[in-house]
Amino acid sequence: MSGVVLSRPMEMASGGPSTTALARIVPVRQRRRPLMPRSISKATGAVLLLGLWWLTTAKGWVPEDVFPSPGTMAETLRNLINNGDLAEAMSLSLQRVAIGFSIGCVVGIGLALLSGLLRLGEDLVDAPMQMLRTLPWAGLIPLLIIWLGIDETPKITLVAYAVTFPLYINTFAGIRNVDRTLVEVAHTLGLGRMALILQVILPGALPNVLVGLRYSLGSAWLALVFAETVNAQGGLGYLIIHAREVYRVDIIVLCLVIYALLGLSADLIVRFLEARLLRWRQTFAGA
Repeated sequence: MSGVVLSRPMEMASGGPSTTALARIVPVRQRRRPLMPRSISKATGAVLLLGLWWLTTAKGWVPEDVFPSPGTMAETLRNLINNGDLAEAMSLSLQRVAIGFSIGCVVGIGLALLSGLLRLGEDLVDAPMQMLRTLPWAGLIPLLIIWLGIDETPKITLVAYAVTFPLYINTFAGIRNVDRTLVEVAHTLGLGRMALILQVILPGALPNVLVGLRYSLGSAWLALVFAETVNAQGGLGYLIIHAREVYRVDIIVLCLVIYALLGLSADLIVRFLEARLLRWRQTFAGA
């Protein structure tokens, strides 16, 4: 029972065996109201990191040519926005991630359903997937260039490859971790195979699928960084390569910060989906 505790039971003598009286309910001390909203307190770490960044550069502990100050970064950002370079690069990078992520989702979840729901599918699919997932996908770039050329195809393929395996592993694990008792109850109630999958197995696997989605989004942006720094003709990676040639550390750091913010935004979207789709699951939210 939430919010109450039971005191030690009292025993009463009645000439025969002892009888246990009703336990007295004692309310637990209510948790104190937080001093600031949760949405604000979550930003504390980022604010402290930004303050440390400003302090180290303002005091000259870190030279500007090694790591630019926040003011320099803001000026660089304004210049890239005004000349249109940033908008063009972000548009191309987002397009690559969207296409590669969509392909990876279809392949990863599709193979996980085949392998997780059917024993024959597991025999055919799981072993090759376990072998392929151990390959360093960043090391596949030269081979993809030889096979697919230097245009958009190898970049999208690398993103899709990086997305596929986190989704496959977590979706497969989610399906196989569904409580067998629930499956037996569904059979007892007369649910058909399709109803069992849609009403029992997939909802039970959903938490793992969302975890895989978070990992795959992070992998997608990481793969894009590698893909766009090899024979890129546009995108954030192209800006990084061009900035390296002219020794513009501010542009390199700015593009990396943008990569990080895009990854954080994607993670927040998945967390929003978790909060909406998993309302039925009561979990520990921290002390």
